[in-house]
Amino acid sequence: MRIAERLKRREPVFSFEFFPPKTPEAVERLYDTARRLKALQPTFVSVTYGAGGSTRQMTVDLVTRMKRELGLETMAHLTCVGHTKEELAEVLDELAAGGIENVLSLRGDPPKGQTHFVRPAGGFGYAQELTRFIKGRYAFCVAGAAYPETHLEAPDAETDLRHLKEKVESGAEFLITQLFFEPDLYFRFVERARATGIDVPIIPGIMPVTNVAQIHRFTSMCGATIPSSLRDLLDRAKDDEAAVIAVGVEWGRDQARRLLEGGAPGIHFYTLNRSHSSQMILDALRGD
Repeated sequence: MRIAERLKRREPVFSFEFFPPKTPEAVERLYDTARRLKALQPTFVSVTYGAGGSTRQMTVDLVTRMKRELGLETMAHLTCVGHTKEELAEVLDELAAGGIENVLSLRGDPPKGQTHFVRPAGGFGYAQELTRFIKGRYAFCVAGAAYPETHLEAPDAETDLRHLKEKVESGAEFLITQLFFEPDLYFRFVERARATGIDVPIIPGIMPVTNVAQIHRFTSMCGATIPSSLRDLLDRAKDDEAAVIAVGVEWGRDQARRLLEGGAPGIHFYTLNRSHSSQMILDALRGD
């Protein structure tokens, strides 16, 4: 199923994002998580791609196995980092052979130890270049990433939106946002995107907080801000894991509810390979 076709329906889409585990035991735990989340009938699940292609084969194996064995619609992430055009084509050929129909096209972060992205020799330096390459040679439905609070490397919001429009013009059929915590950030971003001429669906991405130190680390890496009201709640609960998870579920539920009520086409959950919080939020949304 091409996700862009599913987005043409009126009912919201719900999706979950996983990352490739590092050990065989963790792989099996991930499949257990995916099996539990399958009961929620997600529209699709996605699997990330390690820096420099470090999880290349694992990403391919996970998306094809989840589709084949679990019956989940899957989307593979693909980045420009460390790859020639020929190597990217090899990955795309494997995905196509495995029956995968959806790809999230990304520039990717610099490999560990590097502070700046370097265009690979014989490869691409921007997500829109990768998107154009995919659309010119394959039948994949291609998605792109969007940044409600502006990409960390963009000089300003207007430049960031201009690059986003280039992704869409290169063939991105829908967009998924970086994590954020305040619905108004999303609504203002969508308004500015529409004014720029970006007309594809924009799915908000949310990350239920499960660990205080972890969410501080993630937000510092991606440029997302933690609202003072959420920060206060987490500071009071930080020594109690169950209390932190409860705060994350309540905030994520209210955030997702406001997003859907305001017209968002669905919710993309950054699960960190865990099911409990995302499941509780989605159960609450569907019970409304």
